[in-house]
Amino acid sequence: MLARCGWVNDDPRYQAYHDREWGVPEYDGRALFEKLCLDGQQAGLSWFTILCKIPAYRAAFADFNPELIATFGEQDVERLMQDKGIVRNRLKIRSVITNARAYLRMQEQGIDFGHWLWDFVGGKPVINRWPTLNEVPTSTNESEAMARALKRRGFSFVGGTICYAFMQATGMVNDHLLSCPRHPIHDSS
Repeated sequence: MLARCGWVNDDPRYQAYHDREWGVPEYDGRALFEKLCLDGQQAGLSWFTILCKIPAYRAAFADFNPELIATFGEQDVERLMQDKGIVRNRLKIRSVITNARAYLRMQEQGIDFGHWLWDFVGGKPVINRWPTLNEVPTSTNESEAMARALKRRGFSFVGGTICYAFMQATGMVNDHLLSCPRHPIHDSS
């Protein structure tokens, strides 16, 4: 019998995220920037917590426009520390600003963020075949390599585990369980 992956709860937002977004390949550099920043906000928390706060994050961080975020200073950090709609962690708030500046430096160097990230999986989704959640890794050699490369470029809150969650979410890695209707062996959408 087919069933959603076991990490999904009964909340319709979480089910919609699982069914329509998680594991769907995303190639757009700006969308990948937003997702990487949001995955960094998840550190130590559940993804569901961040998922419920995405509208507030978009409002707080100028719809994840790197050009605007890069101009944020200490007054903005203090303002964001008062925003009850987001996780009020100074290091996490600063990480979004740091990441926007790193993203823009890559652009200035002529590096396409989307292509650069997808190179860690050879440019196409890795389709895994996990029977159970217990078998799904929390990081891989590829996610650790991505984390090291991002850190070298000035990004923060991008450890190997965060990068693997990011890779799963953006479809670089498809970790839908074999019993899930969204696994490619069942899904034709």
